Amino acid sequence: MTTFLEPVKKLRTVDSAALFSSPSSLLCNLRAPCCMSGVSSTQTVSLTGNRASTLTGCMQTERKRVRMKALWTFLVLNALPTAVLSAPTRCGAGNYWRGQCKVSVEVAKPKCADITLAYCDDMPYTKTMYPNILEHRNREEVETSTEYLLLSVVHSLLNGECTPDIRMLGCSVIAPRCENQKILKPCRSTCEAVHKVCAHAFESIDMAWPYFLDCDRFFVSEEEGCYDPLEGLRERHEVVMDSVTTEEPSTIIQFTHHSNTQMFNILKKTAAQCSHISRTYSIGQSVEKRDLLVIEFSNNPGEHELLEPEVKYVGNMHGNEAMGRVLLIYLAQYLCSEYLLGNTRIQTLINTTRIHILPSMNPDGYELAFSEMQSGADADYDEGAGYVGQLGGRYNAHNIDLNRNFPDLTSIVYNRRRLKRFRSDHIPIPDIYWFGKVAPETYAVMKWIRSIPFVLSASFHGGDLVVSYPYDHSKHPQEANMFSPTPDEQVFKQLARTYANAHATMSNKDTDRCGASFADKGGVVNGAEWYSIAGGMADFNYLHTNCFEITIELGCDKFPFEEDLYIGWEENKEALLSFMESVHKGIKGIVKDENGNGIKGATVSIKGIRHDVTTAQNGDYWRLLNPGIYIVTASAPGYTRAMKRIHLPSRMQEAGRVDFVLQKAKLEPDVDDFTIPYLGSYDRFDPYNQQARYSMRQTGQEEEERQEKPWWWAYFARSSSQNPSWLLRN
Repeated sequence: MTTFLEPVKKLRTVDSAALFSSPSSLLCNLRAPCCMSGVSSTQTVSLTGNRASTLTGCMQTERKRVRMKALWTFLVLNALPTAVLSAPTRCGAGNYWRGQCKVSVEVAKPKCADITLAYCDDMPYTKTMYPNILEHRNREEVETSTEYLLLSVVHSLLNGECTPDIRMLGCSVIAPRCENQKILKPCRSTCEAVHKVCAHAFESIDMAWPYFLDCDRFFVSEEEGCYDPLEGLRERHEVVMDSVTTEEPSTIIQFTHHSNTQMFNILKKTAAQCSHISRTYSIGQSVEKRDLLVIEFSNNPGEHELLEPEVKYVGNMHGNEAMGRVLLIYLAQYLCSEYLLGNTRIQTLINTTRIHILPSMNPDGYELAFSEMQSGADADYDEGAGYVGQLGGRYNAHNIDLNRNFPDLTSIVYNRRRLKRFRSDHIPIPDIYWFGKVAPETYAVMKWIRSIPFVLSASFHGGDLVVSYPYDHSKHPQEANMFSPTPDEQVFKQLARTYANAHATMSNKDTDRCGASFADKGGVVNGAEWYSIAGGMADFNYLHTNCFEITIELGCDKFPFEEDLYIGWEENKEALLSFMESVHKGIKGIVKDENGNGIKGATVSIKGIRHDVTTAQNGDYWRLLNPGIYIVTASAPGYTRAMKRIHLPSRMQEAGRVDFVLQKAKLEPDVDDFTIPYLGSYDRFDPYNQQARYSMRQTGQEEEERQEKPWWWAYFARSSSQNPSWLLRN
């Protein structure tokens, strides 16, 4: 049965702490003790008649208490955020990681600090400041940056050139001068002076000028208050120069073997140093897409000048024959340096001759030989002879011997030599040749010698010590060692002797030396008499163009050790120069019409020598001849012939000038002209476009993905947490 005590029983479940949490609960206890237990401590079990009214008042009081509690709770919760935000934060253990503690940090102002960077400790000041001009916040950020890494290796990258200038200029940006708690920026004029002198050094290794050496961005003018970061360097240089005695300047060459990348860099650097007389250009690419890079010397580089003869040197046709390659690299450096130093012989040579040097015709083969030489694999060393014929790389990457890959025009000459009017010059390339395996290197060289009116040439090999000259292909198919002279036998022999006699040992009579088998011949030999080859480059030059080419065997050491390179240079230096100077022998001139215009393609003939030369674009020509008396004839289709008798004295130091003026005449078939139908026209080159793939370049993303990065790229990419693309030129 439900009684009036049940509501009281329900009140007993109320937590006592909650009841005393406000003044109302205390008041309830004083007025009605039953609010706590339902029964007062002074009550008896037998309740009086007033207990009902007492409990009713107690319950009303309880309702008021609950309402007061809600009001107090509302007020406290609304006041809490203000109290928390306004009161000081007290952080207990474990609250930091929750982000519940706000720690006030007082930011210190930047101050001057000592320079502790190892590669910047020789600056003309001792204090710097962080953040620096590049916003590096401290020393650790600087030392792990690509900018500082570059400064640490720039001496090696540039082979000592422009250092310490570049390094100190960079230090003025990453460790700027600090005075009176303020950064001072370096002078723009100093930066511009260094850039002018040293920009080519970065270009030579395919590296961009460092962005942090931007003279306009990180350097200021004198009016803005700058300093010269190279001031201390100049002072030290002046002291050194005062203590050095004046000596005759000379060319300094580093005698070492070079990788293909190093060779490219040296040639480009040399051309940049002598940009007024030199340039580099590529005539094509190898199988593995390496450039066949040529360096040219002339007082007007890039242009054929009227009556200025053209000479070329070709090295490293066989990739494992390295001596000719290094000699031509040294020769390029020597010509540039000596010209700048005022060597009158070199200046005269360059001012009167256009010189083309191709140090490596087979860079793919050399790459293989060079790697084997460094590793020692498959290479036998003979004391005193270096690596003897065991290195790979003789052939190109398609396993083609480049000196057997040219059109065999010599056989055509032998087959037609008894025909009265058959010529032994400017023989067209047979169409059938293009259906064979033509190497891209061969293709590039053929286009090269067809595009420039070369007069004289030499290619360099190794394995013996001798100069050989055409023909290299025996005139009898069954005779491998048969003397096979050209119509210009005497001219070729004289050219060969010019080199051999100027060489230190090639022409001497010592029978205990390399090349001793040619001692009785003065160090020269007819190529076919030595051994016969078909498809050689020397024969092709002679029979297809105006160019006379000889082959120079530089010694028994095909890939000599570096300690022998200086000796090789000294033995060949005079011969290299003398041979180029010999291009100014014989006669030269211009074939013109009545109006004074040069006639392109006119023929200049020498009576008694069955080999003609033709005029170049502007009607100029060169004809190598020994001293003597000659009858010279000039002719061209649509013109009358002109003939002159000339005398070349033995002591003549330059080519004699013999000009011709041809009169217009009715065009008639020339009875002396003889063509072979299956050979076609001389201008017919690669008629079926079989070699188009050698000149095509990949485009788009594929080319970008396959593009070979510079040799230094991997070092910086591995050492840096970021991609240092600012180092790349493109």
